[in-house]
Amino acid sequence: MLKHVEKLLEEKDYKGVKKELNQLNNSDIAELLDDLDSKEVIKVFKLINKDKAADVFAYLSIEQEAEIITLLSDKDAVALLDEMYADDAADLIDEMPSNVVKRLLRKCTAETRYDINRLLNYPDNSAGSIMTVEYAELKENLTIKQSIENLKKEIEYYETVNVCYVVDPARKLIGFIQLKDIICANPEDLVKDVLNRDVISCKTTDDQEEVAKMFQKYDLTAMPVVDSENRLVGIITVDDIIDVVQEENTEDMERMAAIATTHKSYLKVGVIETWKARIPWLLLLMVSATFTGKIIQSYEAALSTYVILTAFIPMLMDTGGNAGSQASVTIIRGLSLGEVEFKDILKVIWKEIRVALFCGVTLAVANFLKLIIIDKVTLVVNIIVNVTLIFTICIAKLLGCTLPLLAKKAKLDPAVMINPFITTLVDACSLIIYFKIATQLLGL
Repeated sequence: MLKHVEKLLEEKDYKGVKKELNQLNNSDIAELLDDLDSKEVIKVFKLINKDKAADVFAYLSIEQEAEIITLLSDKDAVALLDEMYADDAADLIDEMPSNVVKRLLRKCTAETRYDINRLLNYPDNSAGSIMTVEYAELKENLTIKQSIENLKKEIEYYETVNVCYVVDPARKLIGFIQLKDIICANPEDLVKDVLNRDVISCKTTDDQEEVAKMFQKYDLTAMPVVDSENRLVGIITVDDIIDVVQEENTEDMERMAAIATTHKSYLKVGVIETWKARIPWLLLLMVSATFTGKIIQSYEAALSTYVILTAFIPMLMDTGGNAGSQASVTIIRGLSLGEVEFKDILKVIWKEIRVALFCGVTLAVANFLKLIIIDKVTLVVNIIVNVTLIFTICIAKLLGCTLPLLAKKAKLDPAVMINPFITTLVDACSLIIYFKIATQLLGL
């Protein structure tokens, strides 16, 4: 179907394109728009029925949304913003130039302007910043019949009605009712008599990552958001949480690879922006590597006497770095899933030390045989290399498991601890141990 639409576009059969577009799924239309250049995107977007355009828009990336909205006329752009859910509109506005934002907000409805400004005032990455204000709310003193009538009047404005939240006269959250329970209830029953008071909620200031953990823990599809006085102000839906999880995972991967976060897809990031994201960490890694260079220089005499020792330095450093990364990645994952906390640090250290000893001895035995059979080194050199290997792995795993926990305790991002700190520390420690053992056993 998408290929057919692309062919119609090439033939400039816009009437045919419009007919096909309005039969396609919203996600498929967004996929089609993603493959077109800016001029074609605007032409195609204007062919979509107005009641469908806002839904299609929600499937696009923020960058593409901002590009389209700036190319539309003010009238069309404002109409689109008014149709969008407030949380999506707020995310879009946050990415647009301030002069365009001011111009469009002046022309939006007062309700849209209020909702967007309110969401933009919440701290970044907080529950308030990702919630939507279009939710189904029921009054506790109404009957089920009255509540259904109210839902029918406003249903097109709600992001979801699978769960309806119940408030008291002061708008404080007191419970919820699932749609299936509303349908099955006696029409004359009062809402307060059939609601479920065991409601899981979050505060507007809660971190979005913590909210994501609550969704996973309680297996939720939506969660109410309350202010400091427990008044219902919005809801967060599972599609927003999927975006949060994806964003957090991307940030962790970038930080673990020593790359500054960009929040954009790879092909959308320019060469200069990519350079800016990578060069600070590369510079830091390069500077930190001078420490290992200094250590090697200080043992230059030993190396000149036993040149063979130089051949095993890369293996020791790489093995140590890999061992440290294994431990730290495991701990960071445990921290993100709530499986490990700082209070577990002694248990973690005890486990990783035992794992390190098993791994170190296994690798040392394999390397011992390899040095005898293939490299044919002396027994003394063989012992120096493999004793160092065991110590290096133990230190690497100790650093790999403790640094993320200490970072979390200090309210820092544990993902940052992977590179360059663990690698630099392990490299320095492995070289010091290597040369200390060598000088003792070789009498240098």
